[in-house]
Amino acid sequence: MNPRSLRKLRYLYTRGTLRCHVIRVALIGYGYAGRTFHAPLIRATHGLELVLVNSRNAQQVHADLPDVAVVSSATDVYVNPSVDLVVIATPNDTHVAIATAAIRAGKHVVVEKPFAPTLGEARDLMALAHRTGRVLAVFHNRRWDGDFLALRDLISRSVLGDVTHFESHFDRYRPQVRVRWREQPGAGSGLWYDLGPHLVDQSLQLFGLPNCVLASLAAQRPGAQTDDWAHVLLDYGRLQVILHVSLLVAARLPRFIVHGQIASWVKYGFDPQERQLVAALRRGDDSGGEREHAMYIDAVTDSQNETPIRHGDYGQFYSQLRDALNGAGPNPVPPSQALAVTAVVETAVRSSAERRAVPLPLTVSEARDFAM
Repeated sequence: MNPRSLRKLRYLYTRGTLRCHVIRVALIGYGYAGRTFHAPLIRATHGLELVLVNSRNAQQVHADLPDVAVVSSATDVYVNPSVDLVVIATPNDTHVAIATAAIRAGKHVVVEKPFAPTLGEARDLMALAHRTGRVLAVFHNRRWDGDFLALRDLISRSVLGDVTHFESHFDRYRPQVRVRWREQPGAGSGLWYDLGPHLVDQSLQLFGLPNCVLASLAAQRPGAQTDDWAHVLLDYGRLQVILHVSLLVAARLPRFIVHGQIASWVKYGFDPQERQLVAALRRGDDSGGEREHAMYIDAVTDSQNETPIRHGDYGQFYSQLRDALNGAGPNPVPPSQALAVTAVVETAVRSSAERRAVPLPLTVSEARDFAM
């Protein structure tokens, strides 16, 4: 289908003049990600219907979603003939097994990030989706952060000149180690696997694949059993990209620091969408977050001007996925792109362990597929 036909189809769909199949969705997992992100976004997307939730906490699901059925077994989701799309929001080490079973049962699948704990598992899952003709998408929602969209626009218009230095921080102050799977030893646990995929995916969307990865991971909090600090360098040659996550940062540091040949851009505060979604669940307000603001610094005049931040929209993931399932657009986050993120995340762990820079272990075809 050519681009003009795609645009026409999307226009007819949004105008309500084209009737598309309502996609019936099942959500596996109703923890933080399932309850905060997936359930509200699915229910807010025209053309998607959340019909089933697999959770051990049926009481919580019924309180939030009284019109949605609850099952205690994931198998009940796979065998349900009315379910078209399965969304997986479970602990990281279960993503691959659940997604494999769902695809083999004929379902389309969304996997919460990270795609898979290892590159080998990511390759196997992508190959299965390709063989079966099922749509497999990965929920890299922070492609639709407002600040990232603003930055992507600045870079695309060369407003900063050639970018030579990029820093992306996801720093928090959470000094207490909590009893939860993310902070217990295991495949896909730790802060780098939790927040690293966000930063890696954004960086790859901006700059493509790096030449190599140099990383250091550490456990800094008393009693920490997994990494809670990571400093990762993506080497692009002239361009150097720094990704940093920590749970012991009380200061208000920049979210992004970008230096180009003719200007710099520094952005403070986090995109408010997650905070707003949490506030909606608690029926409260979202006024507690740090104000977002960004400064453009001209290298010649040294003048500083505040730049506007766009409104982000995580709902774009599901609206674009709906169009893809109806044959009206591309997969918003195809597995070839998520596989590259997995490669960088895994390579950073290896680099930290071996204390050296490590090239990405992607094949020529995988690198080509990422760029398509």
